[in-house]
Amino acid sequence: MTSKSIQSIYTDGACSGNPGPGGWATVVYFSDGSVHELGGFAAQTTNNRMEIQATIAALEFLLKAQPTEPLALYTDSEYVKNGITKWVKGWKQKGWKTSTGKPVLNQELWEILDQLNQQVSKLAKLEWKHVRGHSGDVGNDRCDEIARAFSLGAIPRLQQTVEFGSHTTNRSMTEAIQSTERTPVDLNLADPDSVPELAMVNSTSSINSDDSDLPREVRVAQLRNMVETLHMADEIASKGYLITSSELADLMDVNASAVTSRGDNWVWRNWVVSRVRREGNQILWQLERVD
Repeated sequence: MTSKSIQSIYTDGACSGNPGPGGWATVVYFSDGSVHELGGFAAQTTNNRMEIQATIAALEFLLKAQPTEPLALYTDSEYVKNGITKWVKGWKQKGWKTSTGKPVLNQELWEILDQLNQQVSKLAKLEWKHVRGHSGDVGNDRCDEIARAFSLGAIPRLQQTVEFGSHTTNRSMTEAIQSTERTPVDLNLADPDSVPELAMVNSTSSINSDDSDLPREVRVAQLRNMVETLHMADEIASKGYLITSSELADLMDVNASAVTSRGDNWVWRNWVVSRVRREGNQILWQLERVD
């Protein structure tokens, strides 16, 4: 138990290839300015599993710290934030099935995280917050640095100021991550009941509130173009095609910077968009339909 007050806690996961070697990181900031860092790795995993593992480690730390004041947990994974704050209740009610009857991916990790979240909530109010990845946020950037180092086989130097948190990895959890991989690519499958809440503003911009004064024929043509774009996205997802940042930006009708600034996993309309790998100077992305 620590007498220091926790100000905030950050988490992140990384994967060198998806699937591939992975790493996770948790960074705790205290009100007195001190910092405590945790991290670990898995030999064969996915980015999403590492994101969940990072938050599991964070909540395990909080249970030991016994906080009494409200605090925020920051993650750049919409998959994690929406999963624990929105989707998990419905998943449990459906027997850990999506609304289409498919098994929820990473169920064993979600069950652990859900249990820990309930326990921590009895101690202090925990607010789950999403932070944009690679946006200059100090806590997120440090987590990313640690997680990526572990995923690349390095052992980064960690700041550790709390005695009970001096371990760098939970061995039993790492073994569980390594032994329970079920799919070659673990993307963010979500309950479709949540899709309306997930729709991003930065979708195809051919239809928006400013078009209401256009002639009906023009609006219908725009709608037709938008539907064709969505069909294209569906085909990209169903075929498992990888597309570059510029191609994805063209599909979404946004600037390329709006794609790369969102992090490794995020939601656009009916699809979860996941960063898969880098080839040369190109980032490759994969789309997974959420319903």
